[in-house]
Amino acid sequence: MLSDAVAHLRCPVCQANLELSERPRRALICTAGHSFDAARQGYFNLLTGKGTVFEADSAEMVAAREEFLGAGHYRPLADALSATAAPYLSGDGAVVFDAGTGSGYYLHTILEQNKADAVGLDISKFALRRAARLNPEAANLVWDIWRPLPIADDSIDVVTVVFAPRNPPEFARILHADGSLIVVTPRPGHLAEIAERTGMLGIEQGKAERLSDAMAEGFEPAGNHDLDIDLELNGAQLANLAYMGPAGHHLDRDALLASMPAEGKLQVTALFTISLFKPRS
Repeated sequence: MLSDAVAHLRCPVCQANLELSERPRRALICTAGHSFDAARQGYFNLLTGKGTVFEADSAEMVAAREEFLGAGHYRPLADALSATAAPYLSGDGAVVFDAGTGSGYYLHTILEQNKADAVGLDISKFALRRAARLNPEAANLVWDIWRPLPIADDSIDVVTVVFAPRNPPEFARILHADGSLIVVTPRPGHLAEIAERTGMLGIEQGKAERLSDAMAEGFEPAGNHDLDIDLELNGAQLANLAYMGPAGHHLDRDALLASMPAEGKLQVTALFTISLFKPRS
């Protein structure tokens, strides 16, 4: 239930406990009286002060992502992520925190296959509108991952990060000592067949080593595995694939679509690594 997920949240202003209120309107309210109304679509914007300086995904980028993911192209990745999380979500009252939840697709698969409370965070209100519809029992929050997270210490069983920024000190703070951090990253050669053609960013060599180095202070590696997904995509699907990621911030979708093959399909391969980390003692 949403109220169960909210129990793990803290007020971003004073760090007091947040509770869900339904009257006179749905809101998160702390004991000091700070209040955050739910948007009409069901998410909560907790950003205070200057908000965030980071560029959120646009409505068009989110729509492209939802169309692509909704067609099941990355379902093997969602299933693999869920299977990796499952051993840490087997207890009563388990909680998963999805950092950079986007439209909620990967979190939805985890919740379909595991019984858990959930918190999803993103800076894009356009993404969270869709995430709140897909995962209404989760606490879907607008928040900047680089700021202290509005989540209680030692309260989360699994943190998932799928193609999103990472805040290792905050992840270590909110995770149980026996919890896990699961990070999904693309590998060199990811979508190489279309990367140059579409202006997508290439994946640098040494990315896995840099990830481990970035996590070293608060986490120790606990294993990883690679996943390759062979795709056969038409022009519209290729355009969605390019536009839904970071490159979408500087691409023109109409021009991108016009550059894709009008007929037939192209074979491309998505290359991922799913990395598991455990908090250091």
